[in-house]
Amino acid sequence: MPQCPTFFRRTSSSLAFLLCAGAAFFPLAAYADEQSESLELMEQQIARIQQQQAQLTKALMGLQKQLVARKAAVGKTTSHAGLSKATRQKIMITNNETGPVPETEIEEPVRVTSRKHEPEVRPTFVTEDVPTVKTVTAHRSEDMIAHTAENGVGPHARESVGAQAAGAVGDHGVFHVGPVTIALGGFVDAATVLQNRQMSSGTFTFWSGLPFKNSPNYHTNSFEGSARYSRLSLMLRGNIDQYETISGFFETDFGAGADTTNAYESNSYSPRLRQAYLVYDNSKENFHFLAGQAWSMLTPGRIGIVPRQESLPETIDAAMIAGQTWARQWQVRITQDFFKHKLWLGLSIENPQTLYDTTGYTTDGDERVLLPGGKVATINKDGTGLTNNGPFSNEIAPDVIAKIAYDPHWGHYEIEGIAHFAHDRVSWVGGGHNYTAPTGGGGGSMILPVIPHKVEVRIAGLAGYGIGRYGSVLLPDATINAQGKPQPLFSAQGTAGIIAHPSARFDVYGYFGTQWAGRNYSTLNGSAYGYGNPNAMNAGCNIEMSSMPCTANIHSVMEGTIGAWWRFFKGRYGTVEFGTQLAYSRVQAYQGVGGKPHTSESQLFFDFRYLPFQ
Repeated sequence: MPQCPTFFRRTSSSLAFLLCAGAAFFPLAAYADEQSESLELMEQQIARIQQQQAQLTKALMGLQKQLVARKAAVGKTTSHAGLSKATRQKIMITNNETGPVPETEIEEPVRVTSRKHEPEVRPTFVTEDVPTVKTVTAHRSEDMIAHTAENGVGPHARESVGAQAAGAVGDHGVFHVGPVTIALGGFVDAATVLQNRQMSSGTFTFWSGLPFKNSPNYHTNSFEGSARYSRLSLMLRGNIDQYETISGFFETDFGAGADTTNAYESNSYSPRLRQAYLVYDNSKENFHFLAGQAWSMLTPGRIGIVPRQESLPETIDAAMIAGQTWARQWQVRITQDFFKHKLWLGLSIENPQTLYDTTGYTTDGDERVLLPGGKVATINKDGTGLTNNGPFSNEIAPDVIAKIAYDPHWGHYEIEGIAHFAHDRVSWVGGGHNYTAPTGGGGGSMILPVIPHKVEVRIAGLAGYGIGRYGSVLLPDATINAQGKPQPLFSAQGTAGIIAHPSARFDVYGYFGTQWAGRNYSTLNGSAYGYGNPNAMNAGCNIEMSSMPCTANIHSVMEGTIGAWWRFFKGRYGTVEFGTQLAYSRVQAYQGVGGKPHTSESQLFFDFRYLPFQ
């Protein structure tokens, strides 16, 4: 730090430290800019500056307390005698004092300064009623609107990697239109995958569609590359007052496949809506409101219950990892935090869907299931109008999700629960009946900062009835019995991983994930209906081009994966990074007539990414 000027050394110790720290800020910042080639050096400089800022704030608070104490000791009027009449009158007005101003006037002493250009110091004091914004290294304040507690995990320390890269970070990509702040985000993505099974799903693994040995695709290697998961995001923020903020967030990529898309010439994939929601934050009441399409509140988080702070794996695979709990869907969420942002309570109602399995039944298109005895069960309907032509399940009520998050000094911990209501209608000539089956489950997650901001362990899981669609594998939520009533399936899913940041330019990760579904079937007149049906035909699953059927209801899926990211360019122009991932998955089916088949897949991913705002 430079030597303090003579005037600074003559000042009181607290004020001298205050002025010296402020004077040292600018040469340190300039030095960090000159040494931009070394990212580690820049981060060290930023950390030192932030430490000085914290000490500066502490010194200001000390001065404020001294000022308040002196005012209380001297009293309201006793210190007026030695001041001019005009000054005494101003003080009396400020203190709401009444009565005439004393006639005795003693002129104020003239301050003699030893320097002609000595600055007049006017510190601004911060009171406890004024909210402060948490400073996060290498993050803009625009990215964190809600206040959070220090937990050793923090907001995404490496938000520039993996599927969690949502929004912009850094010191650019922000501009203002009137009172509204606009922050740009996203990245250009060029990913490839080499795998030993032909999936035709690109860099998105569809475990439920993994081919068994009866398919020629099982015996065929595959190489696919795509830029369709390049992402664009936009955040809008307006400050209502010093406590209240309203914000909106949009996010899109090109993951949708239109009917005209082909891989032979144009590869013209369609934009799709990932997220679009509004948020109201009140830092005085610690109240938060979200409405729109966002990551489900069941998705594990990193800090508090805050949007854009979901705990998602750093994988190149757009499907993330088997066993990951997530959904992006419409919701209305309210959140309250307590005890200086350490404890968070959230309640969310979200768009419901039930993923049915109809093994053993004959279906009439995608809408109706033909039951024994001539009855018909209607479990969904194909989309019409402006919606896609896929099935939409019959639903009677939204999913209700509750979550508690806790951020002590070390680690982030969550527990959660969900209530879901499977619903269908059984019809016959001249009448019908509606059935509803309440279901639900619970789970939790934790992040353990083994070495804060350097090495962390993540564990998450969810179990219950009718919750299969909230896992990456998309196992079914329910089936129906021979009478057409919904029969929820028990399901469990979980992930565990370790993530290390050995330097500012490297990230290394390893994950294990699993998801499995229970069986539920019924029998009537010697026939069996439902999931995990022991009468299901599996005889053709292990014979290539077999004419025999292969039902293969999936019992479990497991995956292990390792990967790394290397940011080889990083500066004010953004970040360019390279990633690689190696993954192995195994799918096990239920026992049926003809055996208990299984299949597997090995994948090697590569990715180049340019993040201009990070």
